[in-house]
Amino acid sequence: MLRNLPEPPDELVGRRRELAHVADALDRHRLVVLTGVGGVGKSRLALHAAHQVMRTGTRGVAWADLWPLTNARLLLATVADALDFADHATAEPLDALCAWLAGKDVLLVLDSCEHLSAACRDLLARLLDDCPGVTVLATSREPLGMDGEHRLVVEPLPPASDAVELFCRRAAATGTGRMGPEDVLIAARLCRRLEGIPLALELAAGQLAHHSLEEVEGLLRARLDLSAQNSVRAGRVHFRQRTLRTAIGWSHELCEPAERLLWARFSVFRDAVDADAVRAVCADEALRASNVERALAGLERKSVVARVDGRFRMLDTLREYGRMWLGELDETQVLSRRHAAYFLRRARRAHADWLGPSQIDAYRWISAAHSDLCAALDHFLTARPQQALELAGLLGFFWSCCGHLREATGYLEEALALTEEPGAVRTRALWSLGVVRVLCGEHDAAQRLALACQRQAAAQEETEGALHAAYLQGLVHLLGGRPMAARFIVDRALGSVDGGPFASVGRVLCRLVRVFALTGEGLREEARHEAGELRRDCVVRGEWWTRSYAEYQLALLALFEDRAEDAAGHAAAMLDGKRRIGDSFGIALGLDLLASALAAQGAGGPAVAAYGAGENYWAAVGHPQRGTPELGPVRDRYESTARSLLGDSAYDKALLVSVLRDPESVLQELLEHRTG
Repeated sequence: MLRNLPEPPDELVGRRRELAHVADALDRHRLVVLTGVGGVGKSRLALHAAHQVMRTGTRGVAWADLWPLTNARLLLATVADALDFADHATAEPLDALCAWLAGKDVLLVLDSCEHLSAACRDLLARLLDDCPGVTVLATSREPLGMDGEHRLVVEPLPPASDAVELFCRRAAATGTGRMGPEDVLIAARLCRRLEGIPLALELAAGQLAHHSLEEVEGLLRARLDLSAQNSVRAGRVHFRQRTLRTAIGWSHELCEPAERLLWARFSVFRDAVDADAVRAVCADEALRASNVERALAGLERKSVVARVDGRFRMLDTLREYGRMWLGELDETQVLSRRHAAYFLRRARRAHADWLGPSQIDAYRWISAAHSDLCAALDHFLTARPQQALELAGLLGFFWSCCGHLREATGYLEEALALTEEPGAVRTRALWSLGVVRVLCGEHDAAQRLALACQRQAAAQEETEGALHAAYLQGLVHLLGGRPMAARFIVDRALGSVDGGPFASVGRVLCRLVRVFALTGEGLREEARHEAGELRRDCVVRGEWWTRSYAEYQLALLALFEDRAEDAAGHAAAMLDGKRRIGDSFGIALGLDLLASALAAQGAGGPAVAAYGAGENYWAAVGHPQRGTPELGPVRDRYESTARSLLGDSAYDKALLVSVLRDPESVLQELLEHRTG
């Protein structure tokens, strides 16, 4: 069962009645929309409400952040990612998502819909029509305007009670100490002036790191009184919006010059980033790198940015203000160029690290930077298509492993159509698109791309490109049940180049295809020997992706030879590796293998648990073929074994229980049981 929710940043202050209203609305309506001015706390309320639903354990819960999206292009992919649906299928993406969700009981939370309201309406209309078990909780500054929409307006906190408590908590976080009765009275006056809007309160409290409470009240009073004079005829909602804008502008004015400049420049990021990224993109002659850290710390103290797990993130309301100032400074284009260039450099580094001990870090960075990488690609497609082709080619293999196939396909196809320059960059992009096509089950298209990649590599005398083309052709043959053809192709490629067995990524990939082919041909002793050698090479170098597939082959061979204990050990090792890098397709394969090995050992209950978790992963990746052909008979044999161990009724009941659980939790328990 889905449990894809960020952790709440802290305890919710007040909102007990609002939480109850949201819970009641979610029981009675399938589309609930929380509306209110920016900064009023819609997202935080939605997050706590979603955690309440999750704690009941009765339905899946998924959270999708929409605020990093600048347009609707990645809306469906973002929602699919939140739902753990990687969509390797050949069907239309929305059709495939609806088919997968049709029988599931899920609460889907869409946070910050206001800038994509039309696209959200179209998507939700289809999901709600086709998926009767789906309920949606959305946050938006305005209603979506859909039939059946139940709107709940999120009001500011009561200024005399909850608002004061929130302000005092935020003030304590600045190190001001406990407030006395007089301080609380001043805080109450300040909360009334700020209309109880949580974001405005946090910004005001952030100023206590540099000003006394009396100074903060005095500085803010003048700004808000002037604002009120200019909006006498405004409605209540408009006045609150003006109050928030005034509070943000006031907080901006009280920042040091370096902090104001960093605020504007930081707005170019789409999601949380580390300090290295901030320095690389935001520093120049006007803001020295040595001053960025101090300015960043100042913005954190003032609640303009928040630090989460060592990374810095800016709320979308404050990002909008920063973008406005970035435009006023006439720096929008230059910061977009720096941003895109930085993420291209980091992607090059991740690619260079693929074969060594930093591979896991590379996968994790690419996962965390997904929104910013898409933003960089969007910039390059408009401004520098050749760089878009390079970046898409570098990301394609990472994304194909981790479920971003639609993004990979779209960016690669568009960049290839915009460019014609031959060379290693184009070869890599063709190869990456071919890998994506294989994982979508489009073998003929993948074969055509492999041949195009091979021709490009030959024309440019690219040894590495030729090895990658051979790997892709070999993969197509393996999945088509032609292991001898696969081995012939990779052997020919390996024989045509010099270097050691771990000399390059292409050589390692071809070695892996050779191991798979030997297994498929029934040459078990040779396959086991070469899989063991490949695994040892990977262990020495700290590489995990290939190592996991070597473990896969060793597990499969052990099952062929009725060595169930060895098979279970290798399958668990494969799962550990695939989980480290977030390879959902590999996890699905590994769970099938582990389930078969457990059944072979007579452990019917754990085997069914693994099969159930595997069903969830397979449904999520939507792959049309569950591994190479030789795995199918093994899986069928041991599924029957597990059923006979438990009996039909107990087997079906245990399978249902496992399918309804969070698959990551089941996987964790299975691995802990193996190591415990």
